[in-house]
Order: sequence, then structure tokens, then C-alpha cells
Amino acid sequence: MASALFGFSTACSANRYRTYYIPSESMAPTLAVNDRIVTDRAIYHTTSPQRRDIVLFRPTDRLLEMMQGANIHSDTPFVKRVIGLPGDTIEIKQGTVYVNNQPLQETYIAAPPDYAWGPETLPSDAFFVLGDNRNNAFDSHFWGYVPRDRLIGKAFMRYWPPNRFGSLEPETAN
Repeated sequence: MASALFGFSTACSANRYRTYYIPSESMAPTLAVNDRIVTDRAIYHTTSPQRRDIVLFRPTDRLLEMMQGANIHSDTPFVKRVIGLPGDTIEIKQGTVYVNNQPLQETYIAAPPDYAWGPETLPSDAFFVLGDNRNNAFDSHFWGYVPRDRLIGKAFMRYWPPNRFGSLEPETAN
């Protein structure tokens, strides 16, 4: 089984799909430390990110500035969930995320956020991303939006560890 997974990982890395390692708890419980995921790097060339997509992106200048000294580089991928789309107004208050004044139903989070943010309206080319581990994630509520040109791709599958193998689509994500 290990050799099959190695072959799968190698094939993915050479093509449209790429594998990534999860180094932090910011996306728990959906993604755990040491999980391995597969990302479609071409999907956003023809479609737009959707709310609840799990995306990989290159850090913004503000994020790099805030993490100075943390061995983070401009090509270090980050993974978070898309909450706000271009033009959306986002507000976080009393443990609930609001998108355009409507509470967002979030079955995938570790716990409700214990902070307030916004309201702010997103620019036309930007996305608001949060970690599923709302209270232990360094995300848009700290450093702002992710411009579309920083997106790397959409994470759609976890392949390691084997007991957590499966889809990361919002309807089926653990």
C-alpha cells in the first residue's frame, strides 16, 4: 500500500494535481496535522472559488510582513476555507460568521469564533478565508483578504493517513 501511495503522490506532483502536507491545526477538525491532501491547481483557471471551498494560496505581503522571522516565504502554501467571495460583506460577532447579513451554517468548525471582525465588504478580486479551527487559525481575520492571483488551487481529497482517506468537498468533509 505504501508504494501505491508513493506512486500516486509522485504522479500527482508532476501534473495538474499536487499533494501537500498539513503542518498545523488551523484547519482542524477537517484537516489534522500530518494529513496529506491533493489539490487541483488548474480548477480556478476556468471557474471561480465557491464558498466553503478549501483552497491553497501563496501568502499576501501583509501576511509575510506579520510572520517575519517565522521562516515563511512568498511561495509557502497556506490552506484555509473560503468564506467570503468578491463583493460579499463579512461580519463575525457573538460566535457567528455572517455573510451579507445572513448567518453562515458551519458544521465543519472546531468551535464558534470567540472574536469579532467587520463588517467589511470584500474587493472585487479578493476572498475572505478562515481556518476551521476558528480560535487557533492565523487567517483573514488577522491579515486581510486573499487576492485571486494568490490562489494556487482547490484541495479536494485527503489521501493520508489511510483511515482518513476521502473527499474534502463541503457535503462530505469530516
